[in-house]
Amino acid sequence: MHEDAARAFYAAVDEGAYDQLEELLTPEFVHDRPDQTLRGREAFISFMRDERPLTETRHDIEAVYVGESELAVRGTLRDADDERLLKFVDIHEGGERISAITTYTTQVASRLTEQ
Repeated sequence: MHEDAARAFYAAVDEGAYDQLEELLTPEFVHDRPDQTLRGREAFISFMRDERPLTETRHDIEAVYVGESELAVRGTLRDADDERLLKFVDIHEGGERISAITTYTTQVASRLTEQ
């Protein structure tokens, strides 16, 4: 897994650059989150574009740990007012493109689950 791909992933999500996001993910991409599992690149992008509760967020990356076959990113998710929503650790799998991410978080802020 390449650190550049992981950093580009968060930038694309934060900027709403869904075409760039598509290029970073394999078609079989899976995102396993505490609240749900999104299977397939198209399902993930659709969720990010149309269904996530907060779209004005920013991922502050605090550390990246590179292993042989995976990479871990530790950071903070912030809202548009720079308030901390949650702390996260994402485990990225893949090579040039990301095939899976498993997300671990602190307790999810209520605003993330409100609809």
